[in-house]
Formats: sequence, structure tokens, C-alpha cells
Amino acid sequence: MKPPSTFPAGAAFDALRFAEPLRRSPLRHLAALPVLWRHPAAALAVGRAWLAGRRVRARNLAVALLGDDHRLRPPVPPPEEPAQDMAGVLILRPPGHALVAGAQARIAAAFAADPGLLALYGDALVLGPRDGPLLPLLRPAFDPDYLLAVDYVGPVVALRRTALDSEPAAADLPALLLRLHDAGGEGAVRHLPALLSLWRPFAVPAPAEGSREARRALACAAVPGGTVETGRDGVLTLRRPLPDPLPLASLIVPTRDRLDLLRTCLDSLRARTDWPAREIIVCDNESRDPATLAYLRAIEREGVARVLPCPGPFNFAAMNNAAAALARGRLLVFVNNDVEAFRDDWLRRMAEEALRPGIGAVGAKLLDAQGRIQHGGIVLGTGGLVTHAHRHFPGDAPGYLHALRATHRVAAVTAACLAVEADKFRAVGGFDAQAFAVDFNDVDLCLRLDRAGYRTLLVPGAVLHHREAASRRWTPEARARHEAEVARLRERWGAALAADPHYHPGFDPQAGPYARLRRGPVPDALR
Repeated sequence: MKPPSTFPAGAAFDALRFAEPLRRSPLRHLAALPVLWRHPAAALAVGRAWLAGRRVRARNLAVALLGDDHRLRPPVPPPEEPAQDMAGVLILRPPGHALVAGAQARIAAAFAADPGLLALYGDALVLGPRDGPLLPLLRPAFDPDYLLAVDYVGPVVALRRTALDSEPAAADLPALLLRLHDAGGEGAVRHLPALLSLWRPFAVPAPAEGSREARRALACAAVPGGTVETGRDGVLTLRRPLPDPLPLASLIVPTRDRLDLLRTCLDSLRARTDWPAREIIVCDNESRDPATLAYLRAIEREGVARVLPCPGPFNFAAMNNAAAALARGRLLVFVNNDVEAFRDDWLRRMAEEALRPGIGAVGAKLLDAQGRIQHGGIVLGTGGLVTHAHRHFPGDAPGYLHALRATHRVAAVTAACLAVEADKFRAVGGFDAQAFAVDFNDVDLCLRLDRAGYRTLLVPGAVLHHREAASRRWTPEARARHEAEVARLRERWGAALAADPHYHPGFDPQAGPYARLRRGPVPDALR
């Protein structure tokens, strides 16, 4: 009998469905042959890197050419341990879930070390119908926005008994965790990056329905005056009410020549932006092409955009800061000249989140020229520095734990399409044009906003095209500047780069985010 290709029916398993189909075709690798045939030079570069022993380089080149996907080889299931009563701690463990050896000791130690800890969850290993390892669930830090969209936390959760009135039902767990977070603040609900439980979805009957309805009711209560959209696999999107009238949004587009990119960008912003209260500011860094200069004069004459001259060496951060200083909008929206809007609601969806009091930078899901994921948030520490999450995954991929469908917190987002309230942007000093003229100014801005108390969100419902670096040309001077900015990022944010709470340390830092687990000895975080 062939193993099943899907998880059992029922809302209790919605959080797992990002991994479907569970069985991959044995012929799927043949799909790479036509791509290799059409791109012989790129295929040859992969082969040369591999034969030279540069395996990481070869894998990266192959992924850029062929695309990426989850290649998660789960570890061998560890032994289980019987559940025991724990002083002061209740561990929720519904049927089909078992604790692994050492889990209770880890949980007890975590609660003993932190009196403010009210709830704790860890990682799980999903087992197949024959009890073989099927799927690792490596969860990120606690995020209320993420939890409202999809239950990525439960159902195995440890709770401090003094915080409970009674034992909660599984369907009520998300609401309880949100209440504990609101009551106890940051750190009251915490993730322990360690394998704590085994999940056997095929071994027991599906739990009674009700969790999906309870989550929807919880989401509706979180957006009074708004609406809740139910997407595929039960992922919820909260559509928050906007001010009436809509505030002015200032769309800021830096450029230098490349009329082909700029015209496409501005035409799309005008035609595919459902936000009438907007202004466009084009920052011109010494364009010289006669056609570009004529176009800039025309759009200014026709009232399409204001053109701000930005002479001197290219400084992306300084150009955007100069435009932000002139912008009249409550909302600043930074857009690269190689970005193209193709869905009318992109700005409305980003603004719904960016105008919330506790939110700083908001980013969009960006697709590359091949329709694959170009940006799904920024992960710190991978590849030795920073990487775009889910890069080169299929454009319609759900993402690990539905991260490409659910609005959630990330460490940073790209300034290729970034929305932030003007007052928040100015309160932290805008982009740091001295330290990060071209690269990493978006990462630095997001981390400074986070330090000031403003969370960074990715809004996957806002989707645009981005032909990344289509207007960039590498020179020896540009490479030297880039290396200097790398050094400054490490000096300023070294601790953050070492531990991104929104990305699990169990993933291989030398592979694309969410593509592969660490190889070799299991890190302590996964024991």
C-alpha cells in the first residue's frame, strides 16, 4: 500500500498542509532537464563549481537556475517518555501526541528559570502511518499576528498552573495564549527551540471540529470594524479598517536612467494602486539618457510625480531620506524602480498593517522575473549574513508553516517595497546613509524600529513583481563599498545576526531558508 499523499481531513491538521503532497513523484528531477538544456552556460557553471569542490556555491547556482523547495530529511524519532504530573506546570498533550525523552525536564527548567514565563511550546516531529519520521515542525518565536492567521504553536503547550482558571480545551488554546501574552507582555509566551513531542496524525481519529470556527471568531474579535478572509487550508487574513478619508501615501522611487524600468514601474503604480490619496516622488540620481530626461520633465509637467534631483555618487539611503523629508504623506512607501505592481490592493493591504500603532516596517511578497519568490521577508544569519526567506520557491508556494500566506513578524523586510508611517520613520532617524549607503539600509532600519518598539511584518497578500538589481552594475568600487557595509552590519548587529528569533536554528544556514535541515550532529536546540 502506498503511503497517503495528504494528511487526514480536519481543521486540526490545517497547520501541516503546507507540506502536501506528502509523496513526491520519483520523476520530478526530470523536469530540470529542459531548464538545463535552455541555459547551458549556467548549467556548466554549476558543474564547474561542483567539480572544484565548491559544493555550497554549486548548490546556490543550481537553486538560482532550477528553483528551490523544501528538502527536509527528518531525524530519527527519539524515544518517548511517559507524562508525569509536574509541580506548578500543566502540559497539554492531546491524543496522538507524545513527549520525547527529556522534554519534561527541559520544560521544568525553563519555568524554574523564568518566573514571568506563563506558557511554553517547542518543536515537534510528525510521524507517518508506519511511525516513520515524516515532517519536522520547527517553530519560530511567539507572534500574535501569526497565531491569528494559523495555529502554528499547538497543540502541545506547557502552561503555568497559577495562570489558569481551568484546563483549556484544544480549540480555546490560541485565545488563551493571546490573553497570557497581553497580560504578561513579551516573554510571557515563549518558544523553546527543542524537539519536545511526536505527532501521529494518522494514528488517532481526527479531533472534533471547532478549532477553525474558534480561530475565526478570535480573529473577528481582533479586528472590530474589519473583516476576516479564509484562505486555503484555513489560513486567515485579517483585513483591518482604515481611516476615512484615507491618509496621503507618498510613493518614493529612486532611479538613474533605465527608462524601461522606470516607466513600467510608474505606469503600474498609477494603474494598479487602489489608493487615490497618493503622491509619487522620483529621486533622480543624475540621469543622462535624453529619453529619460524627457520623460522626467513630462511626468513633472503633467503632475504625475515630483522629480527630486539627487546629484552625487549613488546613495540609495540618502536619496530616500531626502524624498521622505519632502513627502507630505502620513505613510511613506519606498518602491524600487525595478518593481511592478499588478494587483490593485497591494498598498491597501500593506497600509492596514503599517498604520497600526505597534507596527513599524511592512513588506510585501515579491516575485522575480520567472514568477518565483524573490522576497518573503529577510532572515538574519543565513548564508553568513542575511537572506530573503523562501527565495526561488515557486510563486504559489504556501511557505514553511504557511509563511507565504499568513501575515507574520519577521526580522526585516526589503526596501524594494516597504511601507512605514512617516512619524515612525523620522523618529528613528530614517535610513542610515553614512553607514549603509546602498546595502543593508533596510535591515538596519527595521532593526532600529524594532529596538524602538515597532514590529516588522511581512504581508504576503500584497504581491508585486521585482526584477532585483536589474538597474545595478557591479564595479570594483561598488564591491569595496559593499564589503565595508557588510563589516558595519556585523559590527552593529552581530548579536541579532547570530540568533534570529523568527527563524529556527535547526535549518541549514548554508542553504536557502527553509530548504534543508542542518547536517551533521544535531544542534543542542533540536535535542
